[in-house]
Amino acid sequence: MGMIQADITLKNAADEEKAREGFIQKEEIRSVTVTAVVDTGAATLVINEKLCEMLGLGIVEERSIKLADGRRVNGKLTVPVGVYWKDRSWACTAVVIPGAESTLLGAIPLEGMDLMINPRNQELTGVHGDTIEYMAL
Repeated sequence: MGMIQADITLKNAADEEKAREGFIQKEEIRSVTVTAVVDTGAATLVINEKLCEMLGLGIVEERSIKLADGRRVNGKLTVPVGVYWKDRSWACTAVVIPGAESTLLGAIPLEGMDLMINPRNQELTGVHGDTIEYMAL
């Protein structure tokens, strides 16, 4: 299987809540659209420091993170990030990896949005087609 990529939009979830409550305008929500590598081996969303700064994300804690190659790095866990793909969305913690070259879309946001990799056409698709099946986790 080759590398699967998907265009996703990331939004500061705290900004989204402030906009819902009327404290800021929708246009003030910090967001960025990126091409992410769909990585079912990653647990959650992985971003670099630049994206974290652009989105204005707070850091909840720092911890040792094991990378796919077995190395350990000091990473940071953020406050929730809104992840959007087409008509689907999910909020999750992002892991900030220093110097990460790619944004990784991991298993937790994929499951939350009811998405999977279609092995036949090598692209992201809904597990239940166009119907979103939210599961009680």
